[in-house]
Amino acid sequence: MSYFSSIFANNKTQTNNESMSQENQNHILPQTLIEKLFPNKLPTPEELNEKYPKRELPPDAMVTRVGPSPTGLMHLGGLYSALISERFAHQTNGVFFLRIEDTDIERSRAETTDVIVKSLNHFHIPTDEGMTISGDEKGKYGPYTQSARKDIYQGLVKSLVEKGKAYPCFCTSEETKSMGEEQVKEGLRPGYYGKWAKWRDASVEEIEKELEKNTPYVIRFRSEGNFENKIKVSDLLKGDLELSENDIDRKILTAATGLPTYHLAHAVDDHYMGTTHVLRGDEWLSSVPLHLQLFEALGFTPPRYGHLAPIQKEDGMNEKGDIIKRKISKRKDPEANAMLYEELGYPPRAVVEYLLNLANSSFEDWRKANPDTDNSEFQLTFEKLSRSNGPLFDMVKLNDVSKEIISRMTAEEIYAVGLEWAKKYDERLALEMEKDSSYAKSILNIEREGESRGRKDISKWADLNSEMGYFFDPIFDEIKDNREETLSFVTKEDCDSAIKSFLETYNENDTKDEWFAKVKTIARDLGYAEGAKQFKLEPTKYKGQVGDIAKIFRVLLTGKTNTPDLHSIMKVMGRERLVQRINSLA
Repeated sequence: MSYFSSIFANNKTQTNNESMSQENQNHILPQTLIEKLFPNKLPTPEELNEKYPKRELPPDAMVTRVGPSPTGLMHLGGLYSALISERFAHQTNGVFFLRIEDTDIERSRAETTDVIVKSLNHFHIPTDEGMTISGDEKGKYGPYTQSARKDIYQGLVKSLVEKGKAYPCFCTSEETKSMGEEQVKEGLRPGYYGKWAKWRDASVEEIEKELEKNTPYVIRFRSEGNFENKIKVSDLLKGDLELSENDIDRKILTAATGLPTYHLAHAVDDHYMGTTHVLRGDEWLSSVPLHLQLFEALGFTPPRYGHLAPIQKEDGMNEKGDIIKRKISKRKDPEANAMLYEELGYPPRAVVEYLLNLANSSFEDWRKANPDTDNSEFQLTFEKLSRSNGPLFDMVKLNDVSKEIISRMTAEEIYAVGLEWAKKYDERLALEMEKDSSYAKSILNIEREGESRGRKDISKWADLNSEMGYFFDPIFDEIKDNREETLSFVTKEDCDSAIKSFLETYNENDTKDEWFAKVKTIARDLGYAEGAKQFKLEPTKYKGQVGDIAKIFRVLLTGKTNTPDLHSIMKVMGRERLVQRINSLA
């Protein structure tokens, strides 16, 4: 606990703490009443200490975790924080585990847990402990699902009640709502504290009376904080901070479900699971004073905290012309769904490397200097993590990262991975790719032969349909009727003449230079310049340039105006398909 300390606003702190401790002593409930609150056999702190011994790891090893709630999609921000936590753990020879935080039983869904596990598995973020892809758990510090740890939480809360550090509260939701509204009207901080803490000083008789009536209740933490006092916290990312002490008696356990709030579960689980570093979103920064109080009350040493700034997104401009940024939202932004990138077919490595670059901007330079090194060799540092302003999400940049990765793949690799994706998300393309695998691989190998492999027209597997689908006749048949409109850049007479001359002279055994020489001849005979520079020098002398004539055949064969090398496309398609497509315009 050496990295945080109290900075007292007055000289009465020690007296205040002593009086608070005395207050706890004065409010220790009779054991008979405590047994009514906790009638079941529960583990004691001593038993839990024995069950969950301290991990035996190197001194500098980090134990980190990701703790998503299974209440919706896997958020891109959750994937981002999971990746950062995993890298810090494994680059220090530590442990990274997955904990499913499903204490919100009304919103938690088992199928969402599956999505979380599959997301981490898909993006190659390995966990050492927790839920596995098979549905089982691995590790000695489980259960790793919070709903299965109910007795642990209740046992610890019981120990807090026995020490006078927690108490039952029978306020209804209507009462707490009304209390909050009244506080707002009076311009006060909302919360259960001071005169508003109705059940903090309740007598044993009052409590027993409500229990006899089976009145629903929650267990609240008896805060010993003073909001006027400050604590200094050294955050791994935010630096040295001064925060007001917590003085609110937070709800820590709901008796109806027996499950805790996040605050208690965090303290209990991260202690018994041996977490050394908690890296989480900075929306939890304001809860640090409460969490430190809970660790202290439970007799635990708190972990080191690092609060991550959220991934941002551009959201228009203000009146001054400045770009407005906001946190990427799963409700507003489809790209917040981590599994969207699987559906679109981004290679997992591309997403991971893009997120690594968001985490540490030095990753991009590292990758350029180490093009063939596995990204697990890159060392994250806290110093380069975004501290105040979160990193800005940029789909264009993600596409660039992904194109670079795919450009370095062989045609065989692209075929195998692309086909696997297409079987799941584009069955028609998968059918055509499987029908003639050698033809499909030849398509993918255009401009990929040799050492350069510089073709960068595919940023994700969803691009395969537009970039290679036209090679397959059933898919081409759906777009071929649009070709005539696309050919509006030349007259019909020139188009017909070019087609006639092309079919008369085309030889599939021609080299690229031989083929292009024939195209130049066709262009010259029709009044087009044989080169772009020639046309640029004397634009009024020519109808256009040779590229316009070549574009005629590009459109006729592919339905597109921009493709890889046209000569290679014709060689792969073969003479029969080429003649059929050119003649099909008539």
